[in-house]
Amino acid sequence: MAATRACVGAGARVVAVGRDSEKAAALECELGAAVRVVLGNAESAATSQRAVAVAVQEFGGLHGLYHVAGGSGRKWGDGPLHEITNEGWEATLRLNLTSVFHSNQAAVRQFLAQGSGGTVVNCSSVLAFSPSPRFFTTHGYAAAKAAIIGLTTAAASHYAPQAIRFNVVAPALVATAMSARAQGDTEILDFIRTKQPLDGGRIGQPQDLDGAVVFLLSNASRFVTGQVIAVDGGWTVSEGKTAT
Repeated sequence: MAATRACVGAGARVVAVGRDSEKAAALECELGAAVRVVLGNAESAATSQRAVAVAVQEFGGLHGLYHVAGGSGRKWGDGPLHEITNEGWEATLRLNLTSVFHSNQAAVRQFLAQGSGGTVVNCSSVLAFSPSPRFFTTHGYAAAKAAIIGLTTAAASHYAPQAIRFNVVAPALVATAMSARAQGDTEILDFIRTKQPLDGGRIGQPQDLDGAVVFLLSNASRFVTGQVIAVDGGWTVSEGKTAT
């Protein structure tokens, strides 16, 4: 919802996709004619196709996509490699990678049909390339987030001649429903104070990503493609200390 507000604030008209009908109604009420909400599961190709169709019908076309849907697979059995269940692996990849495939494919097909170019921003994670072996050991999740970077850079290379750009934002620990476990763990919070030392050593907020997302979706980044921007409070350049 933070990204939807930021994009509307920058002048965009947005089709938001989610599963919570109450939040959808509240968002439409708050932002009015600038937003339409499609209810559906991001793991379904039909959801992405419907969202694109709504953008075309309501706003006359599609010019950008921000894919942020994803989440932990811990509840299904994701974890360290030797402990991951088959169900955990498959469910984690469906949520975090297959969903990206569906949304990106639907967007690219529309961009090509329009002949207009376009821009795609996918949300990965610093865990794709900067792991935390003690506190964040969901290896299926890390694999999916790394695969998002591979898909994004390959697509950036292939579609650049059609003026279609692909980039990635890679957050560190952000205060979302997915990170509730970490937010309630005092040991992890102590670790974060030195691992994400910017602004007092805090957990990120969804709004911390807004500037990078709006930049990458806008013409301000028209000469940028195939890049990964870590929005991480210093995670990737900090050691992080734990109690011995």
